Amino acid sequence: MSSSLKRLQQGKHHNPFDFLGRHTEGGKTIVRAFMPHAETVKLTGFGEMTRVTGSDVFEARLSQKQAEKLPEHYELEWREKADGTVHKIISPYSFEPQLSDYDLHLFSEGKHWHAWYFLGAHLKTIDGIDGSLFAVWAPGVQRISVVGDFNGWNGLRHPMRNRGHSGVWELFIPGLHPGDIYKYEIYSRDGHLLTKADPYSREMALRPDTTSRICASRQHYEWQDDNWLKKRTENNWLHHPMSVYEVHLGSWQLDENGHFLNYRELAHRLVEYVSEIGYTHIELLPIMEHPLDESWGYQVSGYYAPTSRFGSPDDFRYFIDYCHQHDIGVILDWVPAHFPKDDFALARFNGDHLYEHADPKRGEHQDWGTLIFDYGRHEVRNFLIANALYWIEEYHVDGLRVDAVASMLYLDYSRDEGGWEPNEYGGRENLEALAFLKETNEIIHEKFPGVMTIAEESTAWPMVSRPVYMGGLGFSMKWNMGWMHDTLSYFQQDPVHRKYHHDNLTFSQLYAYTENFVLPFSHDEVVHMKQNMLSKMSGDDWQKFAQLRLLYTYHFAHPGKKLLFMGGEFGQWEEWNEKKALDWALLEFPNHQGIKQLVTDLNHLYKNNSALHYFDFDAEGFQWIDCMDSDQSIISFLRHGPEGFLVCIFNFTPVIRQNYRIGAPPADHYEEILNSDSEVYQGANVGNEGYVQTQPTPWMGFEQSLELTLPPLGGIILKPA
Repeated sequence: MSSSLKRLQQGKHHNPFDFLGRHTEGGKTIVRAFMPHAETVKLTGFGEMTRVTGSDVFEARLSQKQAEKLPEHYELEWREKADGTVHKIISPYSFEPQLSDYDLHLFSEGKHWHAWYFLGAHLKTIDGIDGSLFAVWAPGVQRISVVGDFNGWNGLRHPMRNRGHSGVWELFIPGLHPGDIYKYEIYSRDGHLLTKADPYSREMALRPDTTSRICASRQHYEWQDDNWLKKRTENNWLHHPMSVYEVHLGSWQLDENGHFLNYRELAHRLVEYVSEIGYTHIELLPIMEHPLDESWGYQVSGYYAPTSRFGSPDDFRYFIDYCHQHDIGVILDWVPAHFPKDDFALARFNGDHLYEHADPKRGEHQDWGTLIFDYGRHEVRNFLIANALYWIEEYHVDGLRVDAVASMLYLDYSRDEGGWEPNEYGGRENLEALAFLKETNEIIHEKFPGVMTIAEESTAWPMVSRPVYMGGLGFSMKWNMGWMHDTLSYFQQDPVHRKYHHDNLTFSQLYAYTENFVLPFSHDEVVHMKQNMLSKMSGDDWQKFAQLRLLYTYHFAHPGKKLLFMGGEFGQWEEWNEKKALDWALLEFPNHQGIKQLVTDLNHLYKNNSALHYFDFDAEGFQWIDCMDSDQSIISFLRHGPEGFLVCIFNFTPVIRQNYRIGAPPADHYEEILNSDSEVYQGANVGNEGYVQTQPTPWMGFEQSLELTLPPLGGIILKPA
């Protein structure tokens, strides 16, 4: 038995095309096929092939005249040993290499921004023959095969062609169709046999099945959102209102049997609901495929596949398309910081450290039990950057909120002394991750004007949302975690003690314009015993509802774009539970209806008054009236915009403040355009009856002043008439 035949039979042949297929040897044309489990094999039009003794290789030796008649892509017919069934297929080993050297070169350099165009499984017609071209990056292994139902999951049936130093393997298999399932069988350098899902798979089976699916062509979906995309390109998001409804699709609503809704059903229900309340954007917790519901999508196993829990890739395209047609933007949570250790996915993909960093001090999150990408490796960086572009290009998403950025920036993140190594300059910064984040942001902003990148970054790292050319990380915006923690801490205090914590309200103005901030009340704040938004509020039930209304009014008045997690908009009592739908029955009760109505009115007020959004990131849009009244726990300020200003006053105690005077810019009188204590919101209706007359009494540096009645635990917004 020859060396090639022996290695093929053992599943160790590095390049099966050197032996299988059509070859000329000693002036003779020989056609070889490797067909485990076949009883007999025919070369269609030329008769039965001969089994090579002691092997599963069949060959046909053709005369010169026969060879001249042999089609370039010849057909094999075989009979299975097990059941006697007969099958036919065009030989995969009759095709030339399909991947261009240019594609492979760009990928090896880490610069192929459309890597998903050639890696993964792609339906193609080659020389008039339909099938699927498979390509996977896995350097340093002995053999890779495509396995699936079409070959009985036998790794010896379809070994792939090696493309040299690129580390990429490819194979075109005729006769495959959309929906066919597959994986890669990898024979590692040290002799271990692995079965892996395709890292570039664009569709995966429904969990707990972890197989990849051949995806239908992306050209099949007909988008209807051209107007939205054109408007997005011209959108000056710095000065536009942005109010985000954060959603976990698996627990927002369920059907009558407690099952997931389809992307298309969710599109119609969510868009109607979000449009009614007035949100401008929906932000989805990760919808990339993930095996565990309890991870909420943050432990991704299929970076290029929308989760099949809610339908097909085209169903998800419909979801985004429908949102755009109704003027709702869509932001996706994206997780390039870490990935799970599941043995079917990226972890030790080639039997060794490939996608993850080899050094455990840099390649593993001890707290989370996950692995960290090797950002210094060209192909890994390419995998992630292309993935970011993939969701924007293929699914038209309007932004990516990048999860856990802080964990990427610092080598010592959540590590004890001795558990990390400094960088080449002796610092704690992860230089490779920094370069990756900057490059990703630069490419997105260059190729997709109007698309936003938003960092969940919890430290004081400077210039996160400043351009790379200025020394920043290049994000569009950053979550203001400090403001969120200070504010919620303040509201959890008993009002009698709040005067000692007044700086929790005022401190944010010392740094509010150092970044482009989003003010998040996110999913992370309503889980793990933190209580839901309503339950966080101190006091009895009346005070809780009043304070939640006050909190949301303050939220919308404070500079910064807005984000609220689902359920908060109507005051859900219980913590969020990903296993069940929100408690929609609460909307039968007036107090919860009141919270929802207030959020609706705040959204519309925010969108319709430039003073509340135009200078969200600029000190020009904010002016204190009084930030010093800690004894009474009251603050007041102006919000400025190109169309005028608004006066915002907040009373953080349950005491009605009669005849409370504040300074105010000159105006004939002021309208009370919002009062969180209004009876419309189930409040006590304490206020100023919709109208306040200015007085000529100078106050706090202003020429005029207002004498107000401040509702208990209430906020009011005034507009000059």
